[in-house]
This record gives sequence, C-alpha cells and structure tokens, in this order.
Amino acid sequence: MASYRPVTAALRVLDVLASVSQTTEGATVGDIHRKTKLDKATIVRMLTTLAHAGYVVRDYIVREDERIAYRATGKTLQLSAGYDRHTAISAIVSQDLQEFRQQIAWPSDVAIFDRDAMIVVDTSRQAEPMQFRRVPGFRAAVLVTSLGLAYLAHCPETERAEYIALAAQDPNPVNDLARQPDALHRKLEQVRRQGYATMDEMYSRENYHSQFFSIGVPIMTETRIFGSLNIIYLRSALSPDEARDSLLKPLQTVARKMATRLAEHSHNK
Repeated sequence: MASYRPVTAALRVLDVLASVSQTTEGATVGDIHRKTKLDKATIVRMLTTLAHAGYVVRDYIVREDERIAYRATGKTLQLSAGYDRHTAISAIVSQDLQEFRQQIAWPSDVAIFDRDAMIVVDTSRQAEPMQFRRVPGFRAAVLVTSLGLAYLAHCPETERAEYIALAAQDPNPVNDLARQPDALHRKLEQVRRQGYATMDEMYSRENYHSQFFSIGVPIMTETRIFGSLNIIYLRSALSPDEARDSLLKPLQTVARKMATRLAEHSHNK
C-alpha cells in the first residue's frame, strides 16, 4: 500500500472540531487557540468550514462579556456511530464507579486508550462541588494526565512505542514529553515504582488554574490492561501527599475490582 503525506488542512480542521467538541459551554477562537496553538485566522477559516458542513454552530456565551463562541451540533454524533466499545465498558464499571463516589466523595473518571488519547467512558462527576464537567467521550491528553500516564506506564511495549512515535510528531505542547525520551522513561519508571500517576503541574495550571489535581491508576489484571481510573480533587482541600495517603489504596482496590469484572466479561463473551 502506498504511503502518502497527511493533508495538513484536514488535520487542522479535525483539531479545531475536537477542541469545540470538548466543551458543552461553547468555545471561543481564543479557547481553541490555547488548545491547538493554531493561528487564529486559520481557526476562523476552519470554523467557517465546519459550520458550512453542519458540524458546529455559532453561539453566544456570557463570561466577562458577551462573545461569539462555537459549539458542536448533533451531526457530530454521526462520526462515532460505528464505535461502541466505550458503551460496553461503561455498562460493566458504572455501578462500581458510582459506589466509589459515595465512598470517597471525590469524583472519578474511567478511560480507555484510543490511539492518541484517553477516552473517558464513564464519570462520577456532578455539577457540584466541582466547577467543570468531563462528559463521556472526552479525549484526555496522554502525557499530562494521570489517566494517560497510568495507562502508558503499564501498557504493552509495542503499543507504548507506537503511541510515543505518533505523539512526537504532534507539535502540541501536551506532547512535549514524547520528544524527550530520557525524561519520559524516568517519568514512566516513577509511575510504575510508586503505583500511581498524577496530573502534570503545567496542565493543571493552564486548564484548571491550579485548582484541581488528580491521581490515577491502571485498570489491569496480571495479564491485561483495560484502561485507567482517576480521582479528581480540589487542591485547596488536599495536598498531593495527603491525596496519596488517603485515596490511593481505595483507588487501587476499585480499579482491581473493575479489572476483574472486565476480564470475566471478556472471558464469557
């Protein structure tokens, strides 16, 4: 099969669509620029194209002032019509996840790896007391989130190498670690050694104003990894060390329980 260079414009428009789809409140050109690092004029052209195709719509949001924003339309659902792995996994772990929220009070996400990101398949987040929601289908960056690092540190070597090679080609700053092999190796060794991963400090600062942090572990048996599980907490309530001391063991326990359920389901299919 012949190998062709990717169409840059197509990649850019998909990046813009992904950025719009990650918010239910509407994304401004500035929001998209901060996520993609694309030129704002390019973003406007891509948004115009997507709006013409029916995948986004212009809207208004009220923050400091009223500004034009863009949100995804229902047509984007057609793009995932053939993908249902997340639904199947969510059905298996949902009860454990909700019970876990009642046990520890803080919200959690369950995610699976999907080529270049972690897809959130289920969440116990609620509108309060957290100030943001991450709905199922959200694609979390791998190298700067506890979900991604917990998975990457424990996944098969071939899968890890393929992902790192792909991420290294993406100039987005969230993938900088993929271009630093020694630092990435040390990071993943640390995750394996301590048994958990944490959110990157820069990611917390740029996306959540350093108000939120997370701790994550793999969902895995001795022979297979299925995904990862995190806990999101307010940094004003817990320090990273306090979160580790109070939340890690319960997190690992429920992750093992989920892995057992998923393994049994796979065996019985």
